[in-house]
Amino acid sequence: MPGKELFRPPFVVFLGDIQSAMFAKTAFGLAQWRPGDCLGQVRLPGCTVDVGIADLDLPAAIAAGARSVVIGSAAVGGGVPANWVPLLCEAAERGLDIVAGLHIRLESLPGLKAAAERGEARLVDLRVPPANLPVGSGRKRTGMRVLTVGTDCACGKKYTALRLAEELRLAGVAADFRATGQTGIMIAGSGIPLDAVVADFLTGAAEVLSPDAPVDHWDVVEGQGGLFHPGYLQVTVGLLVGTQPDAFVVCHDPRRQQIGGWPDFPLPSLQQVIDRTVAIGSLTNPAIRCVGISLNTSGMTADERQAHLTRCVRETGLPCVDPLVEGTGAIIQRMLQEFPA
Repeated sequence: MPGKELFRPPFVVFLGDIQSAMFAKTAFGLAQWRPGDCLGQVRLPGCTVDVGIADLDLPAAIAAGARSVVIGSAAVGGGVPANWVPLLCEAAERGLDIVAGLHIRLESLPGLKAAAERGEARLVDLRVPPANLPVGSGRKRTGMRVLTVGTDCACGKKYTALRLAEELRLAGVAADFRATGQTGIMIAGSGIPLDAVVADFLTGAAEVLSPDAPVDHWDVVEGQGGLFHPGYLQVTVGLLVGTQPDAFVVCHDPRRQQIGGWPDFPLPSLQQVIDRTVAIGSLTNPAIRCVGISLNTSGMTADERQAHLTRCVRETGLPCVDPLVEGTGAIIQRMLQEFPA
């Protein structure tokens, strides 16, 4: 992927002592999409999440040539637990850059700024939106856009968008991945962290993210949050209205029954997500339509996986894939049929 010099590779991902893989999206994403730069994982005692890469402590990471420690996990609210800070300070004092995409700034962590100064290390905050973002205009822009939306958070929107962009280019179609979250930005090297933008400027930020383009060019926009999510729907609405997608792909983890972390809120159906996305998105693009479903079938048996895919196709009449298993070719074929150049 281009633009990797937002921070210095190679790097290790730091997981702290988290207990849920749902809070390790950054670590999993970097291990999957930047494997050549990701040397391993650093975990504190009690951490039960394993990204599936080498376990390293700080001396081993330094010996392997690491130049950065990327905070690869976060809890709700985007803070850093106090018991994580000593290791981050030690890493910075030993010359490793500390990289994060959190809602807080790294220099606010006790002792970390001083440790970085002693070690001549950098503190790199990536969840910082650009200055002087405009209010959304609603003006129709040239070029084509596809947005990934989800039944919940952490259900495959980023992975689906990355694979769509990759396979569109392989098919000879001009396409760019547009990152909207900290992990996507770390992978692609550019983007706007939409959930860090002041609400009045969300749609404007989405317009800036995906500007005018040639008529046959596709921007593949990484989705955020979810329209049925009681905590994070606002970023989804701003992204949907601002990007004005022609097409969208619904991403879903069929093993979930409730919104992750909000057990009182049941997961919406695929059709509910399709209908609400069209209703809101048609404000700025009346031609918006769903072109496919992306399922996260990791951890399923082959029979379970096939059953979910078959049920999904039957319920929606749309191509349904796991982008990391069979790729997104069926969805791309539908996109190009629906929106010929």
